[in-house]
Amino acid sequence: MKYAAGIRAFGHHLRRLRRARKLTQEALADYADISRPTVQRIEKGETAATLEVMLALANALQLPLRELVDAPGIDSIDPIP
Repeated sequence: MKYAAGIRAFGHHLRRLRRARKLTQEALADYADISRPTVQRIEKGETAATLEVMLALANALQLPLRELVDAPGIDSIDPIP
């Protein structure tokens, strides 16, 4: 992955947001209408979320997309050459 560090940062941020709302991965997946393994892979930084999935997650977490993608440190991460 070209932006592995940023993808991991996003995953950690998503996990923090989910846990702050006391949701399981299963519950978040149900609310977002995506699979639990997808949530799991995103949180582990194993896969990048598409815009469609990010919109679904933001809606499920009841927050603006801007807040979902505003993961700490994500804007200062350089791509891996």
